[in-house]
Amino acid sequence: MIKVSDTASKKIVEMMQEDGFDATQDYVRVGVKSGGCSGLSYELKFDKAIGENDKVFEDNNVKIAVEKKSFLYLAGTILEFSGGLNGKGFVFNNPNASRTCGCGESFSL
Repeated sequence: MIKVSDTASKKIVEMMQEDGFDATQDYVRVGVKSGGCSGLSYELKFDKAIGENDKVFEDNNVKIAVEKKSFLYLAGTILEFSGGLNGKGFVFNNPNASRTCGCGESFSL
């Protein structure tokens, strides 16, 4: 399962509304792709539909869709939002990552 912090949930709902999505019906698609300075990087986007290979979760009023192959890398991850002095953005607290880059957008196992 993927968890969503309170701060991330509020920011996701706000951003979905700004982009014409409905947080009560639409999904946040979380994925992993090859790339980034540590080998794998995170993807985060909004989606109106789920695919047959998606796992679907709901946490903190956010519906999350993850392709099964990406889920292997993301199980147990907590999605947070940081608005501190080091910059704003979503942060993936991934217990499966053995190494992350300085910006937190990529990782390796």
